[in-house]
Amino acid sequence: MSLPHAILTALLEKPSSGLELTRRFDRSIGYFWPSTHQQIYRELGKLERSGRIRALPAARTARGRRKEYEVLPAGREELTAWVSLAEDPRPVRDPLLLRMRAAAVVGAPGLTRELRRHLALHQEQLAEYLAIEERDFPPERTTDEDRLRRLVLRGGIDLETFWTGWLTTAIAGLDGSAAEDGAGSPDVTSTGGGTAPPGSGEHGPGTVRTEDNP
Repeated sequence: MSLPHAILTALLEKPSSGLELTRRFDRSIGYFWPSTHQQIYRELGKLERSGRIRALPAARTARGRRKEYEVLPAGREELTAWVSLAEDPRPVRDPLLLRMRAAAVVGAPGLTRELRRHLALHQEQLAEYLAIEERDFPPERTTDEDRLRRLVLRGGIDLETFWTGWLTTAIAGLDGSAAEDGAGSPDVTSTGGGTAPPGSGEHGPGTVRTEDNP
């Protein structure tokens, strides 16, 4: 997905000013395609210059009045063509996962503390998604548009549910291995001037979550 397509989607749902658009991103699309306000404003300018969107004519001229944008036929055609494309799933690229792999080699002081911090963040995000589902998708909302939007939200809910469960299990496993070793924490520590190798029995392996939002 690209930011221009996200903007076209949002403007087709509702013509908006740049400020309104950034606020809508913060409340919805930004959960799974985060972008800064500067990036959004920059792409609005590019889309306008390319003839895919236009600023709506103002009913009256007023100082400081914000321009509202709407999608032109060329923009709708661009978005329709993009929706129809075949695209393979993208592999996960998460720095925390890589840090975990490195920790197996060089040690991981503070590992469980970091895992617990991520668990709390996932729990917070899950609670927010569930609140949005309850607020915005009552049983009577059954149009195709509502079903598709709820499916996107359910993807986020299911992902956060997975990570909260997985992190809980990972933390418990690391805590258990530390107790068996008689250590105060499951961090990989150096012994005899060297780092305990992965799988040596000194410490159990650890894993972490990805940072992906719906």
